[in-house]
Formats: sequence, C-alpha cells, structure tokens
Amino acid sequence: MGISSVTADSSSHLARERFLGVCAWSVHGYTALGAVAGLFAIVYAAQGDFRAAFLAMAIAVAIDASDGTLARAFNVRQRTPVFDGALLDNVVDYLTFVVAPVFLMLRAWILPAGWPGLGVASLVMLASAYGFCRVDAKTDDNYFLGFPSYWNLAALYLYCFGLSTTANAVIVAAFAAMVFVPIKYIYPSRTQPLRPLTMVLGFIWGALTVALVLALPATPRVLLWGSFGYVVYYFSASFALHARALVARTSSQTDVPS
Repeated sequence: MGISSVTADSSSHLARERFLGVCAWSVHGYTALGAVAGLFAIVYAAQGDFRAAFLAMAIAVAIDASDGTLARAFNVRQRTPVFDGALLDNVVDYLTFVVAPVFLMLRAWILPAGWPGLGVASLVMLASAYGFCRVDAKTDDNYFLGFPSYWNLAALYLYCFGLSTTANAVIVAAFAAMVFVPIKYIYPSRTQPLRPLTMVLGFIWGALTVALVLALPATPRVLLWGSFGYVVYYFSASFALHARALVARTSSQTDVPS
C-alpha cells in the first residue's frame, strides 16, 4: 500500500469522525429542542390556548422518546465527552414533564384557585425534584422507581375528564406522594418483561392521544377512553410486575437454608 493510499484512508477516517461528531452534537441540539417545546407550552397555556399547549407537550414527548435511540446510534457519550447529555435530558424533562403541565393545570383551573391549588402544585414541583435527583430513579433492570412524573398526561386526562377541582387536587396530591413510594414502573422502551405488548399498545396509544389532542376542546369519548385504556394497562402491568418481583425475592430468601 502506497503512502498516498494511507493518507487517503486517514483523511477519509478523519472526515467520517468529524461528520459523526457533528451528528452527536446535533443529537444534543435535538434534545434541547424539547425545552423550546416546553416554553411554547407555557406560553400557549398562559394565553389560554390549551390545545396548542398540549400539542407542544406532545412534541416534547416525541423528542424525549426518540433522542435516546439517536444518542446510542451516534455514540454521543464517547464523541462529546465534555457534555453531559443525561443532565440535559433531565433538565428538559423537568421543564416539559413537570413545570409546563403544572402551570397548565393552574391556568386551566384544573386545580383549585388560590393557595390550595398553589399548594398542590408546589407539592408536585418538590416531589418531582426529588424524583429527578434520585440516583436510583432508573433501576439497573430498566424500571422507573417511584411515580415517573408523567404530569403532562395527568394534566391532559384531568382536563378531558372534567372532574371537580377538589377531586383533581386529591388525585394530583396522591400521585405526588407516589413519587416517594419505591414501586417499580415500566420504562416503556426498555423494560424487558411485556416489552413487545407495551410497545405495540404504546404506538396505538400515541395515535389515539394525538387524535384526542387535535380534537380539543371537544373530547370524543371513543378517543378518550381508548387512550386512557393504555394508562390502565401501564399501571396494572407495573404493579403486577412489581408484585411478581417481590414474591420471587421473598421465595428466594425463604429457600435459603439457615
């Protein structure tokens, strides 16, 4: 192999690595766009355009659901070692999954007016801050530990079901308390048990939920209950898998000879 061939191969490899480095940084930029979507959600909610606010939050969810796959594809951890993509993801998620929907719940009068509503909203903010900062918030076997701060979905369903503000406050406070309860919840894209079923139902849920948001302020019952059915499945499956793990652990401890 001649010197010119070696030089050409080296130049080609360098160009490829530079291109992949740009792609890796672009993935971080893509993740950061979720924060922009969260900002738009807050602005639209402040203007009383709740349909647009929910659409902005849906865009943030789509970004959050896809950026991890892109990050792994372009090996961003190795190609951007000076930048913490996981920290960026948590910052964006706290804005889009907590701050924006909590503000919407206040602005849309989902929560009670005045100090009672602000008190429940503050409880959510504090509980979620704890949840996001737990080092074991995502377990080694790919579950969320404690309620995973799906406040955007809580806001959507409470908005659509139109319950009383008192009932909403009780429900929201209960979910905030569940952040501290160490129950494992399915991480839809990573939890291995039931993963094919979870993913298929998740895609159906996504289509139904987007259609539901597009129909707002009307709430077609077929879309609402079809979408909410996945929520019932998610919690039921999470509790069942958590109970199964507890039973298996108890059995293994019982079988150990003294």
